[in-house]
Amino acid sequence: MGTVTLGVSIAVPEPHGSLLQERRAGFGDPAAHGIPTHVTLLPPTEAEAADLPAIETHLSQIATAGRPFPMRLSGTGTFRPLSPVVFVQVVEGASACSWLQKRIREDSGPLVRELQFPYHPHVTVAHSIAEEAMDRAYEELSAYEAAWTCGSFALYEQGQDAVWRKINEFPFGGGEGAPAVPAQGGNSVDRPSLRT
Repeated sequence: MGTVTLGVSIAVPEPHGSLLQERRAGFGDPAAHGIPTHVTLLPPTEAEAADLPAIETHLSQIATAGRPFPMRLSGTGTFRPLSPVVFVQVVEGASACSWLQKRIREDSGPLVRELQFPYHPHVTVAHSIAEEAMDRAYEELSAYEAAWTCGSFALYEQGQDAVWRKINEFPFGGGEGAPAVPAQGGNSVDRPSLRT
């Protein structure tokens, strides 16, 4: 069956996801339309295609143990000069993202991997483009704000065309009352948290 390139992430819901994707494309990032706007939980990882059922079971168990949690983005940051990335910062929900990514990569599971850099949840808005464009992304999105309730994460596969496509979505708490993309318009929710 061969190998596949997988990633696990939290999708940034609409209208925020499309807006940030369009801004990323506008900064001249050629990868913008092949990568849904997201917060990475597992970076691109090679896996055997035959292992997909075990991987999905692993992710489902993690999601079932979790609960929806508030996510908030605010302002920009950069990994330069270590890595040519400008991002929108995750200012609420970072600890839940960190908990999830550790569980996804745990030694007893099928997605064990070491990270090149310490985990830092973020939403990339410019990657490996001209320095002037990176500076523009950093400045123009410096006042950006978005908030939502994260109700799930998803498994993606990168195609031969370099486009990332969703394979499966994993709602927290086994799917009961955890919408994948929460309603917009100020609906309030209690501040649930992930179980530890």
